[in-house]
Amino acid sequence: LNRVLPFSSKDDSRPVLQNVLFRAKEGKLTLVGADGFRLAVVSLDFDGEGDALIPRDDLFGIASALRKAYRVNLSFEKRSSDLDTYDLLIDTEIARYNLFGVEGSFPDYQKLIPAETPITAHLDTVEMGKAIASLSVLADSKDLCLNGGIVMSLPDGKGEVTLPADIEGGEVSIRLDGSYLVQALKACGGMADFKLTDGQSPALFEVDGFQLVTMPMMSPKSEAEAEQKSEAEQEPQAEQEPQAETEPQTEQEPQTEPESKPKRKRKAKEPVAV
Repeated sequence: LNRVLPFSSKDDSRPVLQNVLFRAKEGKLTLVGADGFRLAVVSLDFDGEGDALIPRDDLFGIASALRKAYRVNLSFEKRSSDLDTYDLLIDTEIARYNLFGVEGSFPDYQKLIPAETPITAHLDTVEMGKAIASLSVLADSKDLCLNGGIVMSLPDGKGEVTLPADIEGGEVSIRLDGSYLVQALKACGGMADFKLTDGQSPALFEVDGFQLVTMPMMSPKSEAEAEQKSEAEQEPQAEQEPQAETEPQTEQEPQTEPESKPKRKRKAKEPVAV
């Protein structure tokens, strides 16, 4: 619960994201929190089914108490007045919490998790957090470069830290918000996988049934890569346009044949006149 709560939204304009999704299905209990820029997902083994949206403010009040509990039992209960809404019952050895669910449709979070991430860094999030702290006094955003290790630098070049890491898949650079990165590392704790597609796509942190997606910030390098990708997508269309222009010309060729046929008939009549 403490892994997903920090990533739920505080924005009143997006009321659905001000809740945490509890979904029990196919032997798994999934907790989901999102704020429009980040998405946190935790999956646990669970026997039962249900789907509930619980306000984040209600959960913050019991999160610390649940951490100290020796036993926690969670169940879903349908509200009699509304068959589509579930409430959440949480029992510990000393207390019972009845959390009322709210109506709403949570976004399809599975579509937001990158399916293909060819570049992976196996890193120590604790050591990386310490390195970020040494740079945070100078800037809020961090440029990360994966090339045989993780190189963290400030956008203006005033500071740089290099950390050892096992990299698979090649080299890539990405810019992330410093506070978002710190919260992501804190939520992971210990060793984790940092997965990337490129400098413009969402970054994915994974560890022990926990997934965290973070949107990147645009940097001059990522903007140039985005432009190159856009131009590459437009080139096939540009090649097809001349073909579309030549097609009407080939269709007009048969129209010239009727003009030549009358001339041939006139030539055929000349011997008769002589």
